[in-house]
Amino acid sequence: MSEFDQADQSQVRPASRLIRLKEVQHRVGLSRSTIYKKMADGRFPKSRSLGSKCTVWVEAEIEDWISQII
Repeated sequence: MSEFDQADQSQVRPASRLIRLKEVQHRVGLSRSTIYKKMADGRFPKSRSLGSKCTVWVEAEIEDWISQII
Protein backbone atom coordinates (compact mmCIF):
# COMPACT_ATOMS: atom_id res chain seq x y z
CA MET A 1 0.00 0.00 0.00
CA SER A 2 1.42 3.39 -0.95
CA GLU A 3 1.82 6.34 1.39
CA PHE A 4 -0.95 8.15 -0.51
CA ASP A 5 -3.39 5.27 -0.01
CA GLN A 6 -2.72 5.20 3.73
CA ALA A 7 -3.32 8.94 4.08
CA ASP A 8 -6.50 8.68 2.02
CA GLN A 9 -7.93 5.90 4.20
CA SER A 10 -7.30 7.77 7.44
CA GLN A 11 -9.60 10.58 6.27
CA VAL A 12 -12.46 8.35 5.12
CA ARG A 13 -15.43 8.37 7.47
CA PRO A 14 -17.07 5.08 8.31
CA ALA A 15 -20.32 4.35 6.49
CA SER A 16 -23.26 6.09 8.11
CA ARG A 17 -26.83 5.04 8.52
CA LEU A 18 -29.98 7.00 7.84
CA ILE A 19 -32.13 7.35 10.94
CA ARG A 20 -35.78 8.30 11.39
CA LEU A 21 -37.27 11.02 13.59
CA LYS A 22 -38.04 8.73 16.56
CA GLU A 23 -34.40 7.69 16.81
CA VAL A 24 -33.21 11.29 16.39
CA GLN A 25 -35.54 12.36 19.21
CA HIS A 26 -34.29 9.53 21.42
CA ARG A 27 -30.62 10.41 20.80
CA VAL A 28 -30.87 14.17 21.27
CA GLY A 29 -33.67 14.36 23.84
CA LEU A 30 -35.62 17.03 21.94
CA SER A 31 -39.22 17.10 20.81
CA ARG A 32 -40.24 17.00 17.16
CA SER A 33 -41.20 20.68 17.14
CA THR A 34 -37.90 21.75 18.74
CA ILE A 35 -35.90 19.73 16.21
CA TYR A 36 -37.74 21.38 13.31
CA LYS A 37 -37.39 24.88 14.85
CA LYS A 38 -33.64 24.36 15.27
CA MET A 39 -33.40 23.08 11.67
CA ALA A 40 -35.21 26.20 10.43
CA ASP A 41 -32.75 28.38 12.40
CA GLY A 42 -29.77 26.45 11.00
CA ARG A 43 -28.86 25.10 14.44
CA PHE A 44 -29.57 21.42 13.76
CA PRO A 45 -28.67 19.06 10.88
CA LYS A 46 -31.09 19.15 7.97
CA SER A 47 -33.28 16.17 7.24
CA ARG A 48 -33.53 14.45 3.87
CA SER A 49 -36.71 13.31 2.20
CA LEU A 50 -36.78 9.79 0.81
CA GLY A 51 -40.38 10.11 -0.28
CA SER A 52 -43.61 11.87 0.58
CA LYS A 53 -43.81 10.25 4.03
CA CYS A 54 -40.21 9.31 4.77
CA THR A 55 -37.84 11.81 6.37
CA VAL A 56 -34.38 10.77 7.58
CA TRP A 57 -31.22 12.25 9.04
CA VAL A 58 -27.64 11.15 8.45
CA GLU A 59 -26.52 9.44 11.65
CA ALA A 60 -22.99 10.91 11.48
CA GLU A 61 -24.39 14.46 11.27
CA ILE A 62 -26.49 13.87 14.39
CA GLU A 63 -23.47 12.43 16.22
CA ASP A 64 -21.38 15.45 15.18
CA TRP A 65 -24.09 17.81 16.45
CA ILE A 66 -24.21 16.01 19.80
CA SER A 67 -20.40 16.20 20.06
CA GLN A 68 -20.48 19.95 19.45
CA ILE A 69 -22.95 20.68 22.23
CA ILE A 70 -21.29 18.49 24.87
